[in-house]
Amino acid sequence: MFKKNVRLVGLDIGSRTIKAAEIIETKSGNNLNSFGAVDIPPGLIEEGVIKDPAAVAELIRQLFKTNNIREQNVAISVGGPSVIIKHNVNVDGMEEDQLHDTIHYEVEQYIPFDINDIDWDFHIIGESPTVANKMEVILAAAKKELISNRVDLVQMAGLNPCIIDVDAFALQNIFEINYDSQDESIALSDIGASKTSLSILKDNTSVFTRDASLGCGQITQKIMSFLDCSFDEAEKIKQSEQSESISTGDLRGIISSVVLDWSQEITRDLEFYYSTNPEDHIKRIVLSGGGARVEELHKALSQEVNADVETINPFGKLNINSDRVDKPLLEQMAPQAAICLGLALRKIDDK
Repeated sequence: MFKKNVRLVGLDIGSRTIKAAEIIETKSGNNLNSFGAVDIPPGLIEEGVIKDPAAVAELIRQLFKTNNIREQNVAISVGGPSVIIKHNVNVDGMEEDQLHDTIHYEVEQYIPFDINDIDWDFHIIGESPTVANKMEVILAAAKKELISNRVDLVQMAGLNPCIIDVDAFALQNIFEINYDSQDESIALSDIGASKTSLSILKDNTSVFTRDASLGCGQITQKIMSFLDCSFDEAEKIKQSEQSESISTGDLRGIISSVVLDWSQEITRDLEFYYSTNPEDHIKRIVLSGGGARVEELHKALSQEVNADVETINPFGKLNINSDRVDKPLLEQMAPQAAICLGLALRKIDDK
């Protein structure tokens, strides 16, 4: 009766869409109690930078009201070039409380930002497999300005930010709930509006993470440049992949050129990973985000890296509350919902 409420609403604030989800853990499994999304008008958020906080905060309030989400505690996430993740960091073996007092020396060594300008945290993986009497940890750091801007935005919307996660880790959360990848190396790649991330999991542990400033917005910008049209018109053409304003051949040419950029970036990241892990081989790439819908990317990646390429199904093992959740919306938004759902799996005070 007096059990502490540990649930959080996952709130994914992208450059083009805001998503919110509420997952309730029950004896029968994880229940998706609510899910909604709202598009962000052009100019409000650009390359992850919030240009009009008041307008974005109002969109978040509308999203919660429309989907009857009453919980005010939320988990949000950050990504992009202002976020740094360092894997395989070896530190002296000690209790976690002691490590809190000493690990800032490691942060200064591994994070290429002034330590006074960042917020950071760490996660203990376990004993180091390569160095005796050492522990292996993951370090995560983000520019304080990025964190404070997100926190201020969420509070402006009347919500309470309890956890700030990293996009790649939220994606890993929802993947692990829905897929069995034990004893297998998996690459997860999220292609959003302005950012592409690659995360490699080995035995369900994150071992490599890389972000690039590439995304579906490239297609929109190229259509705008080709036709000298508005952003909204270019978005409609991109979504429908047909228009009287542009030939099918020209549109396919634009999409192909952008897909080539994505494929080459992901391939370079995988080659960098292989340079330090030559014994490993990624046999499976799971795509999420809006770019996961581009079939040409599946074909290009499959040929480039000799791996099976598939689109994530973040709802696969969730029980759907059909009275509160719009199933056609789930089908439409599935690849873009992955990070949001991964955030919704978090709980207050978890690690």
